[in-house]
Amino acid sequence: MMPKRIDFIVVEDEETIRREYETLSKEFEDLFLIGTTNNSDTGIEMVKEYHPAAVVLDLELHKGYGNGISFLKELGELNLTEKPYVLVVTNNISQVTHNIARNLGADFVMTKNQHDYSVRMVLGTIISFIDIGFAGENTAADHSAAAKLKAGLEYSQSLKSKISVELDLIGIGSKLKGRVYLQDAIEITCEKRTSNLSAIIAKKYSKTDASVERAMQTAINHAWRNTDIETLEKYYTAYISPKKGVPTITEFIYYYADKIKKNI
Repeated sequence: MMPKRIDFIVVEDEETIRREYETLSKEFEDLFLIGTTNNSDTGIEMVKEYHPAAVVLDLELHKGYGNGISFLKELGELNLTEKPYVLVVTNNISQVTHNIARNLGADFVMTKNQHDYSVRMVLGTIISFIDIGFAGENTAADHSAAAKLKAGLEYSQSLKSKISVELDLIGIGSKLKGRVYLQDAIEITCEKRTSNLSAIIAKKYSKTDASVERAMQTAINHAWRNTDIETLEKYYTAYISPKKGVPTITEFIYYYADKIKKNI
């Protein structure tokens, strides 16, 4: 059975991003973009008039009017027969803020600061829910599958956010090429330890194993050269060989994988 087409709106304050939604949504046969706005009040009016199946909602509307939290509150007060699926996108990495959004009715929260975030990813996430009938069929099996997918996506999102925060804390910034590789390596290791991490990551980015390893070690060395020792000792508590003075790639990845799994 072909999935039901889903009509959706976008509430986003950045004009360039709204245009990107307009352009990319045309590539998806299962999606139809009704319209976009930078105004949360207008977004609510669009929901009332068009009854979209989904809403992409930016929590911070600094260049528009209102905000995503007020949108969620007003949406919850509407007497709708079918509530739209709400995918929240935000620069805010606070779990408290994310929980507030979920408690107000957001179905999924995606942070914009993760390295692989994109408008295409947002649209693909909506498609994932369509494929299992989240926005169409109402069988128990559909909702069970939707719940499992939602839980999996939320876990993945939480994992990415926590890894990103940990790397920021010790001074491995987004401008360092090795940061992306380290983030992927830690995420993979959180799921399962593997001996061929460099090869997996090298294949993903069409690089050589050696260049991936070199970039990761350079990023680690950068942190230990430029971040004050008190900060490093606070956030990286594993033993480091005095001869080397910095963690090896494997030591670093395993330390953060174990640390993050305990706190997720």
